[in-house]
Amino acid sequence: MAASSKPVRGSTLLAPGKIPDNPAEPFKKALAEATKAMANDPDLSVSYSVDPPGLTNDAARLPQVSRRMTRDEVLLARGTADAFALRKRFHNDATHNRYAPQGEVASALYEAMETARCEAVGARAMPGTAGNIDAKISDECRRKGYAQIKDAADAPLADAAGYLVRHLATGRDLPAGAENIMQLWRGFLEGQAGTSFDQVGDVLEDQRAFSKLARQVIRDLGYGDQLGDDPDMEDDSEDQAEADQDQTDDQSDPGGDAQDSSDDQETSEQDQQTEEMDSQAAQVSLDDDQDAEISEDVEADDGEPPMDRPPPPPISDADPNYAVYDTRYDEEIAAEDLADPAELQRLRAYLDQQLEPLKGAVSRLANKLQRRLQAQQNRSWNFDLEEGILDAGRLARVVANPTTPLSFKQESDTEFRDTVVTLLLDNSGSMRGRPISIAAICADVMARTLERCQVKCEILGFTTRAWKGGQSRERWLAEGRPPLPGRLNDLRHIIYKSADAPWRRARPNLGLMMKEGLLKENIDGEALEWAHRRMAGRPEQRKILMVISDGAPVDDSTLSVNPASFLEKHLRDVIEMIEKRRTVELIAIGIGHDVTRYYARAVTITDVEQLAGAITEQLASLFDVDARNTRRGRAA
Repeated sequence: MAASSKPVRGSTLLAPGKIPDNPAEPFKKALAEATKAMANDPDLSVSYSVDPPGLTNDAARLPQVSRRMTRDEVLLARGTADAFALRKRFHNDATHNRYAPQGEVASALYEAMETARCEAVGARAMPGTAGNIDAKISDECRRKGYAQIKDAADAPLADAAGYLVRHLATGRDLPAGAENIMQLWRGFLEGQAGTSFDQVGDVLEDQRAFSKLARQVIRDLGYGDQLGDDPDMEDDSEDQAEADQDQTDDQSDPGGDAQDSSDDQETSEQDQQTEEMDSQAAQVSLDDDQDAEISEDVEADDGEPPMDRPPPPPISDADPNYAVYDTRYDEEIAAEDLADPAELQRLRAYLDQQLEPLKGAVSRLANKLQRRLQAQQNRSWNFDLEEGILDAGRLARVVANPTTPLSFKQESDTEFRDTVVTLLLDNSGSMRGRPISIAAICADVMARTLERCQVKCEILGFTTRAWKGGQSRERWLAEGRPPLPGRLNDLRHIIYKSADAPWRRARPNLGLMMKEGLLKENIDGEALEWAHRRMAGRPEQRKILMVISDGAPVDDSTLSVNPASFLEKHLRDVIEMIEKRRTVELIAIGIGHDVTRYYARAVTITDVEQLAGAITEQLASLFDVDARNTRRGRAA
């Protein structure tokens, strides 16, 4: 299909002479059918959304295509569809999970190389897919700012390894941003694992062999300690154990002394086990008798039957049915505990350097917000009082008539001062690059500005500890994959600045968002409920919670084994709970994606450069509304 800015029409999809209401619909239907055919899965559900694209076992979510059907929209939709279809067709989850490493960096490398393998196999079999996927990669690199990165330390190693695999397997040139990332790391990759990368073309179509090669590459790059146990070694151990058992059975003589000796030994062992079991049973019986005596004493004293143990509290106040497989690995952690002070200072310096061009514009917005807030703070006074601050405006009356008493004024107590603002920042991988940099600097400016205005500010972030499931998922796999397990990833909730901490002490912490490997998946519902719970315990009368995100909640490990709307439904339930209770004012800013379908009070920006202005206007408008309502109440 050639890219075009005109509506795509086909006689197989529309009645002759009939023009669709939405010119993009025929193209979207045709692309959905082509995706199913390429994936070799006629039951695959294909949808289009402004939310981030995603693939589960039975559903693919593609980027939205508007009525205009611009060239970029069409190429991105086709490239994403081809990538998902090739992954579905050439990828086996069982093989992938069998050889998957355990460590964070190793898992990212392994996943990126497998994605590149599927796309390269597709490019060999269907050359037309290569150009489409180039468009998808180009869009990803543009959003993440890969073309502007000049230092390998700032470029993701896993993406570079995936790009190198794709380049070596297909021989195609990469889009500019991807080429930049690959070249920054290519010397290191080929210097450490050049022999392994040379074998990529030979094992490309054999996922099992490629997975072993990927593990070897990870070992060559110095991350062998993150690989975990070798699954092939485990198989060899099991086979050897079976062989030893068979050999032992063959050597035993069924009619000779060996058999008698074996029988005597087994009898002796059985007698010993019987004695041990009798001893244990006697001890258990004794313990039971003691417990019974204690229980009888308690009943005799109280005269009431023992109470049943109360059920555990629900995971979520918003939805008692929301399930989490294991919460033991979740983490609520201060930013300074995720990096040492020297690293935080270095990352903070890098953040300041990245946003040097925006400093002037952001400072102007901060000053504007400060003037508006301070003006509202000083707007309410009580006059003609007997004590307070001398009212100079009424001294003329005293001069004209010395018998007139002096007039004093006092600034009235307002709810404005008794306010706390929480900024909840999405720390997911899709925010990597310029969006997370600007979100960090805006949080910096808001905290400083609000502190000057005597408004307390808290800055929180949310992500997960691992890509595509962490220790929770490993436990789920080890326990036989029970159906509908609920959330399978391990949460990481980060406190960059608590409400009571002074800004000068928390300033370096925001540099942590620049740390390589920090940004992973996003589970918005639990993060929002966590932030709301923290605010609910605050003493301030007015509480404002601002969420900055770039789309819907996404966690592949959870969505692959639960209903497709599992995380999204929980987010909606949490928002509904917060808005009904009305103890916290909730507003949201969406970066590049429409969040108004979730939040009643929200704004969407298409360019991250607009984020600073959006935050300023949203906060200022809240206080404007509060001031107007206060004045109306007094007028009444």
